[in-house]
Amino acid sequence: MREIVLDTETTGFDPETGDRIVEIGAVELYNHVPTGQTYHQYINPERDMPQDAFEVHGLSTEFLADKPKFAEIAQAFLEFVGDAKLVIHNAAFDMKFLNAELRWVGLPQIPWERAIDTLAIARQKFPGSPASLDALCRRFGIDNSARTLHGALLDSEILAEVYLELIGGRQPDFGLAGTGTVTRSDASDTWRPKPRPAPLASRLTEEEKAAHAAFVESLGDDALWKRI
Repeated sequence: MREIVLDTETTGFDPETGDRIVEIGAVELYNHVPTGQTYHQYINPERDMPQDAFEVHGLSTEFLADKPKFAEIAQAFLEFVGDAKLVIHNAAFDMKFLNAELRWVGLPQIPWERAIDTLAIARQKFPGSPASLDALCRRFGIDNSARTLHGALLDSEILAEVYLELIGGRQPDFGLAGTGTVTRSDASDTWRPKPRPAPLASRLTEEEKAAHAAFVESLGDDALWKRI
């Protein structure tokens, strides 16, 4: 099952009063595992960036002036998301903007039922508790120290971690089974993730590597690590 964890940044709160999308970030999951494939695009909103929006996103009118307009990136965005479910925090907000932008350029809108709202999941799972992305990071011990400004790609990467915790502690095929919130893949699902574009860096320190090597050496010549 393919899912896209998605976030947008906008000039304001309502597309019907002239607000526009200025940034889209998305992370691909396959069977609840990140594949390493991402989508990120800054967008020229064709209007000035309000001061309050600049303070939240750090994106200025000057910075966005040479970025493509939504009409220029819309088709590529739709091709990236395909027919995947869209995992969004406060999905009504982002879906409202995405479908307004798609409608304005004459492209098919995304059905609302494709959205998985992590805000709704969090409120159902932890009633009465704060359910903002920052609050959920604190609850699950997820490092969001880099989130000094709202950035779409960083927020979608953080949301992917939060989502996996919400549906069962990063264990595929467990949390929310049978609730209708998350659908499982069936035998006809032939899509497969693409290889990670760059290998992940090792988390081992040089001290840890040296300690392991010394431990293996202490086991003698019959150690399994030496025979493999």
